[in-house]
Amino acid sequence: SDKPTQAPGSHKRRKMADKVLPQRIRDLVPESQAYMDLLAFERKLDQTIARKRMEIQEAIKKPITKKKFSSFFKSLVIELDKELYGPDNHLVEWHRMPTTQETDGFQVKRPGDVNVKCTLLLMLDHQPPQYKLDPRLARLLGVHTQTRASIMQALWLYIKNNKLQDSHEKEYINCNRYFRQIFGCTRMRFPEIPMKLAALLQHPDPIIINHMISVDPNDQKKTACYDIDVEVDDPLKGQMNSFLSSTTNQQEIAALEMKIHETIESINQLKTQRDFMLSFSNNPQDFIKDWLKSQSRDLKLMTDVAGNPEEERRTEFYQAPWVPEAVGRYVYSKVQQRRQELEQVLGIRLT
Repeated sequence: SDKPTQAPGSHKRRKMADKVLPQRIRDLVPESQAYMDLLAFERKLDQTIARKRMEIQEAIKKPITKKKFSSFFKSLVIELDKELYGPDNHLVEWHRMPTTQETDGFQVKRPGDVNVKCTLLLMLDHQPPQYKLDPRLARLLGVHTQTRASIMQALWLYIKNNKLQDSHEKEYINCNRYFRQIFGCTRMRFPEIPMKLAALLQHPDPIIINHMISVDPNDQKKTACYDIDVEVDDPLKGQMNSFLSSTTNQQEIAALEMKIHETIESINQLKTQRDFMLSFSNNPQDFIKDWLKSQSRDLKLMTDVAGNPEEERRTEFYQAPWVPEAVGRYVYSKVQQRRQELEQVLGIRLT
């Protein structure tokens, strides 16, 4: 198709244009509510896709490596019976340090001749780091323990869905009653959110395993296995990468978006034409008068005309006492203008 090339910024402006049908059209065409419902659903879908794309991008950033057992944990604490081993010898702790050498397991030995209960506390090493949200905010956002980026995304979705962004001062958020209780303010600026959110973030809960160490020689359960969910490299990383770099779907979506905008523009133009015709049919005489006045004003603006054209078209206007002097001044200015033009062309000064 021979469509004119758009300026670099015009596509962005068009993309950001409003796709909502005017209320007048919705009143005229009740079926248009189905389109509005689809629009609302599309917004939710776009938000979900954006969040998932961000999660995929985070996953792709992680290098593919064969991890050892200890690399999955930030710290490990074994708590033995305090009464049996005393207050100074009942804890076994391991914490990762910058110089820590990763290992495929830990071996802990303590003397004993009776069955003993022990508690294992395992703190996972999440990459990127994860945080546990304040219970009140967690209930509100539906997020318990997540990365900071995911928590911010969930918070922004809540702000958008509940229309908390100030309609006039876009950098401000007007807190609803839940936000007022959690953040302790009635209004806050966007740059303040990370600082206020930091006060509501805690370390994730450790994995707790209660285990009984048996010394009975007849006990067959000398080995116990526990399942722990950890983050590993996704085997679908290559497919994820190709999905993110694929532009086919995005181009198709962009083309459909453009078609929607063109359709909305066409609908708005048809509405304007309908209003024009309807106004004419209701009262042709007054409509023509108003229309001529409007056209006269528009013509005056377009041609940048000064004065009053209606008055100037009558002979009486040119018989006023100021006219001879005005004509003289006008003729003199034109002579001077012509003189300067000749001097420039001839390259000499006329005397």
